[in-house]
Amino acid sequence: MVEIVTQLWGGFLVAFEPLNLMLIILGCTVGLFIGAMPGLGSVNGVAILLPLTFLVPPTGAIIFLAAIYYGAMYGGAISSIMLGIPGASTAVATTFDGRPLAKLGMADKALTAAAVASFVGGSISVVLFTFFAPPLAHVALTFGAPEEFSLMMLAFATFVGLGGDDIPKTIFSICIGLVLSAVGLDIISGEPRLVFGDIPGFMHGINFLVLAIGIYGIGEMLWTVEENYKAGGKSMMSDATITVARTISNLKELMGTWKTALMGSFLGYFVGILPAAGATPGSLMSYGIAKQISKNPEKFGKGALDGVVAPEAANNAASTGSMLPMLTLGIPGSPTTAILLGGMVIWGLEPGPRLFTDHGDFVWGLIASLYAANLFAVIINIAFIPAFIWVLKLPFTLLAPIIFLLCLIGGYAPTRDMHDLWLMIIFGIVGYLMRKLDYPLAPAVLAIVLGPLAEPALRQSLLISNGEFSIFFNRPFSGPIMISALILLFLPLLKPLWNLVKKSKAKA
Repeated sequence: MVEIVTQLWGGFLVAFEPLNLMLIILGCTVGLFIGAMPGLGSVNGVAILLPLTFLVPPTGAIIFLAAIYYGAMYGGAISSIMLGIPGASTAVATTFDGRPLAKLGMADKALTAAAVASFVGGSISVVLFTFFAPPLAHVALTFGAPEEFSLMMLAFATFVGLGGDDIPKTIFSICIGLVLSAVGLDIISGEPRLVFGDIPGFMHGINFLVLAIGIYGIGEMLWTVEENYKAGGKSMMSDATITVARTISNLKELMGTWKTALMGSFLGYFVGILPAAGATPGSLMSYGIAKQISKNPEKFGKGALDGVVAPEAANNAASTGSMLPMLTLGIPGSPTTAILLGGMVIWGLEPGPRLFTDHGDFVWGLIASLYAANLFAVIINIAFIPAFIWVLKLPFTLLAPIIFLLCLIGGYAPTRDMHDLWLMIIFGIVGYLMRKLDYPLAPAVLAIVLGPLAEPALRQSLLISNGEFSIFFNRPFSGPIMISALILLFLPLLKPLWNLVKKSKAKA
């Protein structure tokens, strides 16, 4: 313990060198705006700015890219809350309650909650990273295909609770998402499937951001256009204000969400350290569990503060967690850390167990920079809240075309394929109709995220066990997770029976 503290102190001396400190602040600021731009996100931001880092020493370069990564995790919530467009896949769950809060005139509360929850998640994860890196890395290594599928099943089990009391509509929504996630080339045979008459654009599958931006960006815009027409053409949220007294009141209210923040932080960090999992599944699972354990689950989707805190704490914790397998095992924990890994190799730093001994100054400087990046990111984020509030005061006649343009850019940027633009517009119309018919959107979006992760894990597990499903129950980690998932899955189905029993007792 003393040795770790000593090494961390040395890391702070590296991180607070003038050049590195400037790179941390610049990286957090740039990352904040990259994260807020629909379709960009941390992956594209880090990839675009990677060449610039060859102008500075390797330690400064990785610190700068890590700061961008951190800033983008904070920034992803901004467009989700302000415009209903997920800035990145990691911020989709934030849209579920962040956007309703903004429409109720409480955008400042949602933005403050996102910033503070991100800070809590980031702080807890960095502390866990500092003191428990080697043992957690070994735990992550024990997670094979059966454990990954069990974890995905646990996430699916929380879906049923996301659609309210209408379980049939929720299950239908999940099935639609799973079907869309299967579009493209089969992962084992390589054969095309569900490509709708060999349309070339479907060969690469359906990009998750195309679906998310279509449903939550264009679909939300169409819905707001209708509501705005009924309201007489006023701005989306003319009563949006921010004052010192109101900010203090928001912070006091946030104190009541500490349990949700802790749950999201630990869950997000654990999911983040699993190779190839990343922050998106962590944030979605955190949202689902927060709703399951909430005393007022009916408020979720209508502006629940816990619905903003849970995913934001989780995705920031996961972003730190995903760096752990990258540094200790040389295995990227997310797409962004895969780019960071490539940069480290270019700079002559070989990730793995020996990195901590051979390049201790670099590793501990990076870890210390995460503490600094977390602090500066929350300060910068909160400082810009008045500017974000100002955006919502624009007349809707100006804001609607801007939202539509941002959606088009966000849908085109990931693949640069016109097919995805048309697909996104179709998803927008479908999302609008689903909302009109009162079908829950969240389960469909979550299913298309976890479908591509769950399918290969299931098929690999069954190949290992020669088709025996017992493999999910007789392993030390996958067994308890799978049993927990099945319990969560069937509990909502027993709710109608429980209500009948209560009514019969009341009559008696």
